[in-house]
Amino acid sequence: MELLEEQKPSGNKHLLRYAQVFLALLLFIFAIDLLTVAMGRINSGVALEILQATKNPFISLFIGLLVTALIQSSSTVTASVVAIVASGNLTLQQAVPIVLGANIGTTLTSTLVSFSYIMDKKAFRRALSAGISHDIFNILSVVILFPMEIYFGFLSGIAGKIAGLFASDNSFEGPIIYNRMFTRTLTDWIVDQINIPFVTMLLSVFLVFFAIKVLSTAMYRSFVKDSFEDINKVIFQKTGLSFFYGIFFTAAVQSSTVTTSLVVPLVANKKVTLTKAFPFIIGANIGTTITAVIASIYKTEAAIALAIVHILFNSLGALIFLPFPEVRRIPVWIANYMGKTSVQNRIVGFAYILLTFFIIPFLLIYFSRD
Repeated sequence: MELLEEQKPSGNKHLLRYAQVFLALLLFIFAIDLLTVAMGRINSGVALEILQATKNPFISLFIGLLVTALIQSSSTVTASVVAIVASGNLTLQQAVPIVLGANIGTTLTSTLVSFSYIMDKKAFRRALSAGISHDIFNILSVVILFPMEIYFGFLSGIAGKIAGLFASDNSFEGPIIYNRMFTRTLTDWIVDQINIPFVTMLLSVFLVFFAIKVLSTAMYRSFVKDSFEDINKVIFQKTGLSFFYGIFFTAAVQSSTVTTSLVVPLVANKKVTLTKAFPFIIGANIGTTITAVIASIYKTEAAIALAIVHILFNSLGALIFLPFPEVRRIPVWIANYMGKTSVQNRIVGFAYILLTFFIIPFLLIYFSRD
């Protein structure tokens, strides 16, 4: 009897977490819908400013990078961009660079986690190498795929054709009638009550961020924390297994920053080598795309296409680096080199973070705004 009484609170705790997951998911869908409607009602002058700001793909790339680095959530940025595309205020081609930039910006968290080991030189070198490897992978992927998108419309072209299989035209509302029956009615009522689209937009962005944080925390505690601690010795034994676990755990928590940050202490404490952990990080990059998929599934064809772009970009990056050990060693070698250099001179690590995530993007946006 005593044992059953001890287990009962645990069961209640799990039920509470599952309820949090469900409510956070509903809040997320509602927030995306609210943002879509708010953006659709913003006057043409504001819409024109948005279009002007994203006319230059390089500036769009660094806007995505900087905003994601500041709010520490690529899921919020990509979900919000999907909603703006669905509202018609942003084209698919203009949105693609923002999503690619967000992919780089999201890697800041795992790099910052590594600085918790700064007092221990050897652990800091390993931790920083693990954190930076996520940055390097995404930066190299952008260097390869971004020019192909700019000059040939490579990602948006393929994504548009795939999206056409799910949506026949731009008025497509998607297979989920659920949202149309309940969320849209509430959304329209709130937008009418506030009657200031810009305020509604700010409120919805905050709700998107809040919902993702709650959802990420609840999913991590319910499905990932205990499992990850129990099987981390198995996860990294084989390249393919590590890759698929990265996808699974990240899709569960909707945050690559959470799962990649889990890897940093393992590498720092010599539980696993960076070479074996790297496929997990690549998998995490694909798992994080689930947020954009959820945000797009009941929206327009262009919004669906943008979610597909996110999946394509991360999947193609994995196809470039994962199958070939020699190619896979390139980001790992660069990350290890940065780790060693940063240990020899601690300023290098701080300078890397400031320049990559804040100073360079801000200066390029500022000086190119005309």
